[in-house]
Amino acid sequence: MNTIKIKVMRKPGCEDLPLPRYMSEAASGMDLYAAVNTSVLVERSEIKLIPTGIHIELPRGYEAQVRPRSGLALKHGLTLVNTPGTIDSDYRGEIGIILCNLGKDTFTV
Repeated sequence: MNTIKIKVMRKPGCEDLPLPRYMSEAASGMDLYAAVNTSVLVERSEIKLIPTGIHIELPRGYEAQVRPRSGLALKHGLTLVNTPGTIDSDYRGEIGIILCNLGKDTFTV
């Protein structure tokens, strides 16, 4: 497997936010974190954009993907509207998670 370097930058005010990371040795993807100062409620059937507080610079010819977690889908009915969410190599804006609550209850981020 080839190793590539990805520049990751935090938005101002998000310096204490954990960077994306693998949560186990065999994980296929990194976990992202919500850049929110207070709880965000996602009501049933609601779609909300959740900020991550980070920007990335991918090498040309690569993409990153944002995918839902199967545990959150099963337990809470949470998914992503545009799954997988594609982050192109020339995108420099903040990564956002378009979260959809298909569950029965309000979900707190």
